[in-house]
Amino acid sequence: MEFLRSFTHEFVRLSMEMSFWLLLGFLFAGILHAYINRETIARYIGKSDFKSIFTAALLGVPLPLCSCGVIPTALAIHKGGASKSASISFLIATPQTGVDSILATYSLLGLPFAIIRPIVALLTGILGGYASTFVERKEISSPTLPASPLTKSKSKRRFSLWEALRYGFSEFMDDLSKWLLIGLSLAALMSVLIPADFFQTQVANPFLQMLIVLAAAIPIYVCATGSIPIAMVLMMKGLSPGAALVFLMAGPAINIASITVIGKALGRKALISYILSIALGAILAGLFIDYVLPADLFILSDTEMAHAGHQHRFLPEWLEITSAIVLGVLILSSFIRKSNIIPKIHTMLFSSSQSNTITLKVRGMTCNHCKMRVEKAIRKLDKIEFVEADVNAETVKITGNELDLVQIQREIESNGYEFHGKIS
Repeated sequence: MEFLRSFTHEFVRLSMEMSFWLLLGFLFAGILHAYINRETIARYIGKSDFKSIFTAALLGVPLPLCSCGVIPTALAIHKGGASKSASISFLIATPQTGVDSILATYSLLGLPFAIIRPIVALLTGILGGYASTFVERKEISSPTLPASPLTKSKSKRRFSLWEALRYGFSEFMDDLSKWLLIGLSLAALMSVLIPADFFQTQVANPFLQMLIVLAAAIPIYVCATGSIPIAMVLMMKGLSPGAALVFLMAGPAINIASITVIGKALGRKALISYILSIALGAILAGLFIDYVLPADLFILSDTEMAHAGHQHRFLPEWLEITSAIVLGVLILSSFIRKSNIIPKIHTMLFSSSQSNTITLKVRGMTCNHCKMRVEKAIRKLDKIEFVEADVNAETVKITGNELDLVQIQREIESNGYEFHGKIS
């Protein structure tokens, strides 16, 4: 019972400290989505020169996309004319951070971490993109990719407050809700189970800590926001600030799913430069924090560690509690939406006798962001009653009247996914 009480206390405390900043970040994420589309991105990163690589990394830093969600976006803009080196730069910089995670980093880890995290994401993106230019020069030129609708669209995008709110607090929330809960739960669990001086007594060397954290972060998935409470708790247990930064970089940027898809889509050499750039950049940034910058910028005092985040907290308690409740309601709504309960009930009640159901094979979906994008693209077509994408099975089930496969295929491929025909 004492364990459950301690776990609940830590989970609630972390949630309260992050909630307001997460909600603010989701709002900014929605505004960015409403203003910036893939056509805009592809227009500025079409070459393999330094300017395109730098621009790709700079565009990627504030965008709120996880390592899985960024893959279809990057592949789509690559097919739309972006160079491979710029696409690699975008792939590296984007998942490491975003407006939501920058604000959440400030709320738990302080201003220095909130500043240095996007800077490191930018630099590693540039490093990886520039390194991949040498790969491109040595490779035999490949056939030109088919033109994507991204390059043909010239329509201006008007800002829509409703679209910003819908994306930030619905679609983007659907992408993060599960991983945010996992991150908070793991952080609370570590806070209760790991001894306070674990890293100082067991693995005192900061460089060795970085290597261990890097090896553990690469195969698993954790989003940029969900990694923050985990990093904070590990620092409270004695992990060096530099090793914590390695986790904040490598955890969101590299995982088995992204490694598989990037290797298949961009080639083995591009994948190697992608992984090495992140790993090398993370280690160098960690060493810089631990051995060059003043230690008191990142290390909290013993008193402050017991209440991490309080030294820069200026929000009233009522606002933290209200924000935590609002965030909880949004997360619950997200799980209800992802269960597809409401669309299924609607289909059972209102589908016509002439409706038929087909199942399509669609590859390239790696996360809930992919699922939502595919379902949204198909759902907007005429006479579609129900759409459900299954990421694990790589299938999309569609119910409707007079389904147009050609039109459905066009929508799937224009969003960066592979259409492999009808299964049933």
